[in-house]
Amino acid sequence: MRNRLTFACLAVATALSGCGAAPAYRPPVVPAPPAFKEAGPWVAAAPALPAEGSWWTIFADPVLDGLERKVASDNPTLQGALGRYEAAQAYVRQAGAGLLPSIDARADVTQNRQSDNRPLRGSNQPDVYAADTLSAGFSWEPDLWGGLHARVAAGRAEAQASGDDLAAIRLALEIELAQRYVALRGLDAQAQMLGDTVSAYAQADALIRRRFAGGIASGIDVARSGALLADARAQLADIAASRALVEHAIASLVGEAASSFTLPAEGGQPAIPMLPSVLPSTLLQRRPDVAAAERRMFAANQGIGVARAAFFPSIGIGGSGGVQNTALAGLVAAPNTLWSIGPSALLSIFDGGRRRAELAAARARWTEATADYRGRVLTAFQQVEDGLAQLHHFGGEATAQADAVRLSDEAEQLALNRYEKGVVTYLDVATAQASALQARRRALDLQTRRLDACIRLIGAIGGGWRDR
Repeated sequence: MRNRLTFACLAVATALSGCGAAPAYRPPVVPAPPAFKEAGPWVAAAPALPAEGSWWTIFADPVLDGLERKVASDNPTLQGALGRYEAAQAYVRQAGAGLLPSIDARADVTQNRQSDNRPLRGSNQPDVYAADTLSAGFSWEPDLWGGLHARVAAGRAEAQASGDDLAAIRLALEIELAQRYVALRGLDAQAQMLGDTVSAYAQADALIRRRFAGGIASGIDVARSGALLADARAQLADIAASRALVEHAIASLVGEAASSFTLPAEGGQPAIPMLPSVLPSTLLQRRPDVAAAERRMFAANQGIGVARAAFFPSIGIGGSGGVQNTALAGLVAAPNTLWSIGPSALLSIFDGGRRRAELAAARARWTEATADYRGRVLTAFQQVEDGLAQLHHFGGEATAQADAVRLSDEAEQLALNRYEKGVVTYLDVATAQASALQARRRALDLQTRRLDACIRLIGAIGGGWRDR
């Protein structure tokens, strides 16, 4: 009778093993707009990127290419994220081990002395005796209610989310490096322009001083000319200070000490690449942070299954067997065998509401994960619209600013020519020079801002685009 009961329990355990307790996974639907409203006919279809994960090559800058590769290999923040991802994978394997039987073996060789006053001790029992045991056993808790499978599924989803986190951190570091790099090249362009301006102002100042020595120019003209020259030199020094800070930040991003890291100055800035025509339906597949939020939402759904399974009894199957003797000699013999096998069950009768509280907490985590997912999706669409809007309006601004630079340069040259002929005062020259310098600096700064907006847009769509 007991054997039939044991085998019946085994059959029921096998039949029920793996029953799911988690609710059906239904992620929220976030309506995607049919098109980005800030994308207009001015947006061209960009060519596909040459390789996955190398979006920065669209700038065709070998120095930037080399720096981006160093981020992937040497950045400490990225290496830390990689460690967290590997740990998450190990946790999945650890959780999955709970689905399999546990088998162990044990050997004991002991000498023992029992108390003279041990209760129920027989008069013929020795004081000192040996107990040598060689045994093996197994235990298995079949997943009758799906709790273990839900735990493994949740762990696997968390590991996938950790992998997406790794991709998101890598993309964020790549974006930050590119932004720092274009800022550095923007400062180089301004430094070159200011260097040329200082040279031109120095020549103008020398002219004014000669005219003053000849009694043609006034002391006010000399003071104004000197002030313009000194201010241009001050701006050049300020650019050098800003460049040093940006260069130090780039050193940290690529995993090098700022003291030994140097990027030679270059006068030019990267060209504005062709802009993508992106479909909103593909955005969610590109963004690693959105993918991570979706996986954590799935893990929270499985967490509800884990909490539900705790309301059912825990049923296990175990057994052990071996040999035992008072000496090693003749240990392995039929009369010395021992064994035990059978099912066990544990049901919690009263826990003070602990399991209900854990279920409520699991449902709350699902609500939180769902809201986080929806928020990230909406933020993704917002960031793309922001990037498109900036590029759109920066394009119009760049056209107007180019006209401002051209006209201010003409005004500066005309004022200087008329001053040399004695038609206008040096105040007109100084005003024209200051206006021209401001226009040129704005144009260079706008180029940097356009590049930065392009990089932000690439980050918003998950690191580049591909032709479909």
